[in-house]
Amino acid sequence: MPIEILMPALSPTMTEGTLARWLKAEGDAVKSGDVLAEIETDKATMEFEAVDEGVLGKIVVPAGTSGVAVNTLIGVILAEGESAADIKAGAPKAAAAPAAAVPTAAAPAAAAPVAAAAHSGPRVFASPLAKRIAADAGIDLKAVAGSGPYGRIVKADVEKAKAGGTAKPAPVAASAPAAAAPKPAPVPAAANPFEPAFEEIPNSTMRKVIARRLTEAKATIPHFYLSIDCELDALLKVRSELNGRSDAYKLSVNDFVIRAVALALKKVPAANASWGEDAIKRYTDVDVSVAVATPAGLITPIIRHADHKGLASISAEMKELAGKAKDNKLKPEEFQGGGFTISNLGMYGVKDFAAIINPPQGAILAVGAGLQRPVVKAGALAIATVMTCTLSVDHRVIDGAVGAEFLAAFKKLIEDPLSMLL
Repeated sequence: MPIEILMPALSPTMTEGTLARWLKAEGDAVKSGDVLAEIETDKATMEFEAVDEGVLGKIVVPAGTSGVAVNTLIGVILAEGESAADIKAGAPKAAAAPAAAVPTAAAPAAAAPVAAAAHSGPRVFASPLAKRIAADAGIDLKAVAGSGPYGRIVKADVEKAKAGGTAKPAPVAASAPAAAAPKPAPVPAAANPFEPAFEEIPNSTMRKVIARRLTEAKATIPHFYLSIDCELDALLKVRSELNGRSDAYKLSVNDFVIRAVALALKKVPAANASWGEDAIKRYTDVDVSVAVATPAGLITPIIRHADHKGLASISAEMKELAGKAKDNKLKPEEFQGGGFTISNLGMYGVKDFAAIINPPQGAILAVGAGLQRPVVKAGALAIATVMTCTLSVDHRVIDGAVGAEFLAAFKKLIEDPLSMLL
């Protein structure tokens, strides 16, 4: 029996994805471990590997199709001795799949599925657009032959039946008014003549999920904010000295920030936690997520066990993860999880900002630029390089005193960088 290829769930939050491209064509041999396709998830673009062997007999969902639900049939692999003639008989699930299983390119994105005319007998499988055209024309879909995959009725089939007069009129449901006529389609509002010229950039699956999750985070998590100023002059001096000792590494200020956050979480474990309806999860591992900007959106690769890693190790791992993130090559274990997030915009010259918490985590640290500012030392005015950091906190998990204790521990480590080397 032909082997069905179903849309995989490549992340815990994935409910649908975009089939970015097929790396195998129909008729190509497939071995276990071969990369079949690239799938754009809610987190990144990931490779989808085959687990069975055979020949790719049918591509059901073409490349570039978005909104493909998890577990939807996307293709069929033929085992040895099978041919294309076996696909229809050997893939019963495809016929019972929801409308999203076989996208219709001609269907408008905003068109809502219209129920087929009431009838008895076996279910008729048709695209949403075909159903709508049939309903508007009073055509009984049971009398229309489908030319789509697995006998599915598509727009062209209904239009052919309508033009040739070969289809029976659809029976009118007993509960429907006898004189009911289809409502005219709503006329879209006229474009705003004062709106500037623009181009539309389609939202990726990743961008849509980011928008939804951050909206939910801001609406459902009781944020509060704590800011602290850290002097960086001692850190910059140590960084320069360490970078001058070897060409094997190139430490950044962000590497010191990651190390300081990890050690501060070790000292204040109550800040390394997330909210649960029945219990607060207090993490025993210190896994620090670091926000990385990519063309597709923001993603947060993770430095696992950051409290056990030195600056050179953190620096090398962060460079590798950031490179993978920008190339959409992160593995699920490299960006899923984490107990605390760092978002650093200092390299863009941003003085300070407040970040939105990355659920289900309980806090995120927004790091600004190190700028020379006037400070008062021993009663006298002086100049120091100062970095403002703002902690966004989920008040359900972390109280104000705990957040302040964490920032105090973080500030001490930043301003005494040699303590991070012990």
